[in-house]
Amino acid sequence: MHQHSHFKARQQNIKIAVSLNVGFTILEVIGGLLTNSLAILADALHDFGDSIVLFLSLLAEKRAQRPPDKKRTFGYARLSLLAAIFSAIVLLSGSLLIISKAVPRLFSPEHVEAEGMILLAIIGIIFNSLGFWRLKRGESMNEKVLSWHLLEDVFGWVVILLGAVVIKIWDWHFIDPALTLIFTAIIVVGVVKNLRRTYNIFMQGVPEHIDQEKVVGDILSFPEIKEVHDVHIWSLEGESDIFTAHLVVEELPSQKIDELRRRVKNILAKHHIEHSTLEIETEQGCSGVDCLQGFCQ
Repeated sequence: MHQHSHFKARQQNIKIAVSLNVGFTILEVIGGLLTNSLAILADALHDFGDSIVLFLSLLAEKRAQRPPDKKRTFGYARLSLLAAIFSAIVLLSGSLLIISKAVPRLFSPEHVEAEGMILLAIIGIIFNSLGFWRLKRGESMNEKVLSWHLLEDVFGWVVILLGAVVIKIWDWHFIDPALTLIFTAIIVVGVVKNLRRTYNIFMQGVPEHIDQEKVVGDILSFPEIKEVHDVHIWSLEGESDIFTAHLVVEELPSQKIDELRRRVKNILAKHHIEHSTLEIETEQGCSGVDCLQGFCQ
């Protein structure tokens, strides 16, 4: 019951963050068009990407309670990868459009409404601060990561606020396209980084936070284990890590084999590997169930 209440609280926190972000993204688009500010439109694109991320996080929280079925024995966690690719395509396409508008303006600045930019920046700081404060109170890793994401948006709006003040005082309208290019560059760099990570997961590569040599070295630290081969480490969706390997061990009774397997799994858990399949072999080359039951000679 206690765990269920925590789950409901996490869902509620993320729902509020999604609502704030989506609502303000719409406000940004309208405000960006009214003030003729590309910097605000670029941030609207950024917040649209954030809205997708927040929505997927909410979906992930719901899917986490759904057990695997006969068709999807690993569950539905990898749907987030497809959504990540869709989000990247949207953000990259939007970024190219905004860059095509910002570069000419850098050399031939257009008038922007600084007062409107200042008002939107203040609202943006308030909206994102509320989302950050709400998620920061959460206990899950998902909530903490998202809270820092929103804090980053707060800093972005502070920059827009300062830029708008500069435009208001000195009438330097080139500041708007300059900020636009900076924000767009940050978006593109983040998208490319996430695409590389997504590609690695799709290709079942070793997760970036896991050192395969260290994992194998820790397993070989057990004196009963003589060799480790056919090692595979990959991630289901970027969070749930999976490990399979063949362990060559000295002749041991089945009870000792089971104990050794538990000890190895404990070591793997320290490397954030949640799911593992260990094939036990003897030095004579016997493997699998036959080996445990003593059928191999």
